[in-house]
Amino acid sequence: MSKYTGIGIGIDLGTTYSCVGIWENDRVEIIANDQGNRTTPSYVAFTDTERLIGDAAKNQIGMNVKNTVFDAKRMIGRRFSEPSIQKDMKHWSFKVVDDGHDKPIIEVEYKGEIKRFTPEEISSMVLTKMKETAETFIGKEVKMQLLHVQHILMIHKDSY
Repeated sequence: MSKYTGIGIGIDLGTTYSCVGIWENDRVEIIANDQGNRTTPSYVAFTDTERLIGDAAKNQIGMNVKNTVFDAKRMIGRRFSEPSIQKDMKHWSFKVVDDGHDKPIIEVEYKGEIKRFTPEEISSMVLTKMKETAETFIGKEVKMQLLHVQHILMIHKDSY
């Protein structure tokens, strides 16, 4: 069996910010994104022409509030009917609907069409951005990743 000798990265997918690092010189180096920041907002925005992720998405929220998604990780593993989701929806500028099976679905307008995404799909867009940040930094494709997703699931009696 051959030993893997490529560069591995670690990604921390956060609810509000995410970051990516590599092991280099006997320590973890947190990589700056294309804006020079070591953390990237966990935001995804949809416009008439493109999809924006990270700083670009967060920076344009004032002009595109209904199509800029954040806090997607809060919805993972939750039911649409849960009180926590219903409470959070009051603070979100984007639309969240029931998929018909009590799962939250994010609804946005993208390139002139209504599109629906699961919270997992939005989170995967952020993860892809983090992987691309690492690949730009090291100058080659990353094949080995360590993913960290801290998620504390609070179960309430009134959620059942």
